[in-house]
Amino acid sequence: MEGVIVKLPSFPFLNPSISSPSSSSSLPLRLGFRRFSASLSAVKEGSVSLGHLTRPDFPILHQEVNGSKLVYLDNAATSQKPTAVLNALHHYYEAYNSNVHRGIHYLSAKATDEYELARKKVATFINASDSAEIVFTRNATEAINLVAYTWGLSNLKPGDEIVTTIAEHHSAIVPWQIVAQKTGAVLKFVSLDENEVPDAKQLKEMISSRTELVVVHHVSNVLASVLPIEDIVIWAHEAGAKVLVDACQSVPHMVVDVQRLDADFLVASSHKMCGPTGIGFLFGKSNLLSAMPPFLGGGEMIADVFLDHSTYAEPPSRFEAGTPAIGEAIGLGAAIDYLSQIGMQKIHDYEIELANYLYEKLCSVPNIRIYGPKPSDKVQRAALCSFNVENIHPTDLATFLDQQHGVAIRSGHHCAQPLHRHLGVNASARASLHFYNTEEDVDDFIQSLNDTVSFFNSFK
Repeated sequence: MEGVIVKLPSFPFLNPSISSPSSSSSLPLRLGFRRFSASLSAVKEGSVSLGHLTRPDFPILHQEVNGSKLVYLDNAATSQKPTAVLNALHHYYEAYNSNVHRGIHYLSAKATDEYELARKKVATFINASDSAEIVFTRNATEAINLVAYTWGLSNLKPGDEIVTTIAEHHSAIVPWQIVAQKTGAVLKFVSLDENEVPDAKQLKEMISSRTELVVVHHVSNVLASVLPIEDIVIWAHEAGAKVLVDACQSVPHMVVDVQRLDADFLVASSHKMCGPTGIGFLFGKSNLLSAMPPFLGGGEMIADVFLDHSTYAEPPSRFEAGTPAIGEAIGLGAAIDYLSQIGMQKIHDYEIELANYLYEKLCSVPNIRIYGPKPSDKVQRAALCSFNVENIHPTDLATFLDQQHGVAIRSGHHCAQPLHRHLGVNASARASLHFYNTEEDVDDFIQSLNDTVSFFNSFK
């Protein structure tokens, strides 16, 4: 199959003259997108899948692991990076590496322009009304902590309630536990319904006049469920509460429009959306950011510094103390260019097909338990499945799949221990897809999983 894939057309985000990442030659200044429309036409005609068309843009996928072709199905943990992103990073460090905002020379001005352009790209990508509503952070975890330690400590009082769900990532639970301990606020948790989805009806009923904040994921990194964020925001706002959305598993896979959602805060990570590690972002409504105190003190976040006091810059600079992750931001901008050229709706539509195919094939594995809702005409699952096979530890499954078959999945609690306890297990295995995966990847995984299950069952 790899031989076939190599011959298929790539999304030409790269000028054909650009060297491969392993080349020692200099990268040209221009990164072209000239043949992209031809590749998209193939998708529209249905002749070649989006996965097959984009795979050539991801050099890391074309290798062997432990003697087998790599099948990468750990995308909910981190995505792979297209050559356009690798080249953007290389080009920054090779051609205009400099600190931003504090220099008048050419390199500094160029770096500043590209850094701020990346902010504008993020704003456009999620349809924020102003790029000043985008704060760069190290990751989504830091973005949530930023809100917790600035808005949370400034606004929450004893008896105030924070409503969230048992299915949240630890990053959306632990900061609010700390804030609740400091302020006397109370955390309230929504459980799962009969379909193993956070119970939206219970969430609605739990919101009251005491609710100050609702913290929810958009897409679950374990259950693959999708929450009705627009409805949740309406319920919260009617009660006078704010809403923070963890969009780490949605922004890379579907159209996310913060103005349509009307969420007050939204966070996401670059590394899950084909961008570099080390950078994420916080979206916050302008009026909220302007009223929030600084998160960290230092250079860049100030207006004036005196010996007895300091005044602070306007957002987003107020929340970006010190030298930022400049190259990473530029790489994130390149990733957004790449995703936007494909089209997020096309990515979402393709991944829904892959999600259904993965779920259907996994159901054929003996003694398997898949967590989350069953897909149907009314229920769409994200392109991931967390599962357990009876009497086989998920880490044993993941280890054998990697060492014997070159299949990369994740095992553990996926930073969701409360959810796993509710499900009655300590851990699960998880296969998660992205648009560069194919049905052949799923087939290879299922065949390898069946072989692995048979191996462990042979000892019974």
